[in-house]
Amino acid sequence: MSSPARPRMTGIGRVLVIVYAIMALAATGRSFVQIAQRFDEAPLAYTLSAVSAVVYIVATLALVFAGRRGWYVVAWVAIGFELVGVLVIGTLSLVMPELFAHDTVWSWYGRGYVFIPLVLPFLGLWWLITHRPGARAAAAEHAAVAP
Repeated sequence: MSSPARPRMTGIGRVLVIVYAIMALAATGRSFVQIAQRFDEAPLAYTLSAVSAVVYIVATLALVFAGRRGWYVVAWVAIGFELVGVLVIGTLSLVMPELFAHDTVWSWYGRGYVFIPLVLPFLGLWWLITHRPGARAAAAEHAAVAP
């Protein structure tokens, strides 16, 4: 018997979860060092790095468990928040660079992470749209009922 989360953990779904996990580790490490060593230099930027770390951790867990009740919605909220965050912080870092004298994970649309923070939420949302829980079961049921 396979678990409901199984379809997400193969192929592209597995790669997506791995990239989210790597971003979670990278953002957590970056924010920890920034806050521990130089928080007084740029509290806004370093707090935003910590927020992005939490978002990546939640998104990773939500994608892993998205086939289970409630986690699919958590994945949508986390990845939607990530998309808004990277677009808002990326834009603010361009138009008001004085706010971001020190980089965050999302400043300059994730330039310090090869723009992965800009692309990742679009891929995550696409994956959630194309892999809704119960969609396969409903399609199989519809196919079985159709003459």
